[in-house]
Amino acid sequence: MGTRGIPANYGGFETFAEELSTRLVSHGHHVTVYCRSNNVKYRGKQYKNVNLVVLPTISHKYLDTVVHTFISTLHGLFGSYDAILVCNSVNALFCLLPRVTGAKVLLNVDGLEWQRAKWNKMGQWVYRISEWLATFLPNQIVTDSLFVQRYYLSKFHKESTFIPYGAPVQRLETKDILEKYNLEPNDYVLYVSRLEPENNAHLVVKAFEKVKTNKKLVIVGDAPYSSDYINDLKKTKDSRIIFTGYVFGQAYKEFQSNAYFYVQATEVGGTHPALLEGMGFGNCVLANDVPEHREVVQDAGVYFQTKPQNNIHEQMQRLLDRPDLVDQYRARACERIRQEYSWEKIVNDYEQLFFQMTKKKCNKGSMTC
Repeated sequence: MGTRGIPANYGGFETFAEELSTRLVSHGHHVTVYCRSNNVKYRGKQYKNVNLVVLPTISHKYLDTVVHTFISTLHGLFGSYDAILVCNSVNALFCLLPRVTGAKVLLNVDGLEWQRAKWNKMGQWVYRISEWLATFLPNQIVTDSLFVQRYYLSKFHKESTFIPYGAPVQRLETKDILEKYNLEPNDYVLYVSRLEPENNAHLVVKAFEKVKTNKKLVIVGDAPYSSDYINDLKKTKDSRIIFTGYVFGQAYKEFQSNAYFYVQATEVGGTHPALLEGMGFGNCVLANDVPEHREVVQDAGVYFQTKPQNNIHEQMQRLLDRPDLVDQYRARACERIRQEYSWEKIVNDYEQLFFQMTKKKCNKGSMTC
C-alpha cells in the first residue's frame, strides 16, 4: 500500500513495488498490490501473478497519497493478510488499523520528505508529524539508506531495518527509442528524475548549456504538479537538450544502456532507484555530493557540489573530455551493484523480515509460509 501501483509507470516506489511483489510471488507467496485508479491504466486483475486492487483517490497534490492509502487500508481489513507493507512515512497514521485484525505492518519511510521544496508549510508539518508516528504505529520500519536510518536513531531513538532498493546488472542491445529521438549510443548524457525543484533539473540544464560538446542531454521524467517549473525548463534555447517526458519499460532500459554518462542531481530522499539502475546498466555516474549518494556510489562515480559553489559544469566537461575516465567508472559501478544491490538480495531481506514479524517459518521445499 502507499504507491501508485503496478505495472510501474511513475517513479521509484512503483518500480520497487513491481520488483518486490513479482519476486515474492516467484518465491511462492500470495501478494496483492493496491493501485490508484488515476494512475494505473492496466486493466487486468493480475500482473505477473500479483493480485491488483484498483481503488479511487483524489487527484490532488496534497491528498492523492493519503486518501488512496486510507481507502486501501479499509479494503485491506477484509483481506486476511499476514503482513502489510506500507510505503511513504506520510501514511504512518494508517498503520494502526490493520494491526487490529492481527496483520503485521511494516512501513518503508522513504527519505526525509519534509525537505522537499514542493511542500508548503502545512505539508512539511504533516511529514514531520508522520515521522514521529512512524516510530510507534507500525510494527517495524524499514529505512532504505543508512543516512535515514541514522536520522531516525538520532532524532527518535528508533531502531529500523536497513534494506535499500535493488537494481539488475544488464545492458540492452536494442536502440528503438534512440532512433525515435535521432540519437546514437554514447552520444548523449542522461538525466532521469521527477521534474521537481529539489531534483535540480534546472541546474543540470544550465550546466549543460555551458559545456562544449556535440553530445545531447536527454531529460527523462515529468511531474503531475510542477507545470510551471517544467515549462521554465523547456524554455532553454539549447537544441542539444531533449525532453522525453516519462519513459518506462524497454525504452527506459535502452536509454540507460546507451548513455555516455548518467547524472543524479537529487538532493533529498533516501536511496534513489534511478541511481541504482543507472549504475546497474553500466553507466559512469555524476552525482550530487550528498550523504545518500555517497553511501550508494562510494568510489564508483564522480561528484559535484551545488553549495557553496556550483561546479556541475566543470565536472560535466571533465567527463566529456575524458572517455577513458568514463570507462573506468562504468566497471566500478556494475561491480558495486553486484555486491550490494541485487534485487534477489533485497527481496530475500524483505522476506526474512516478514517471517520474523509474523513468527512464521519458511518451508525450504516450496518457499512458502
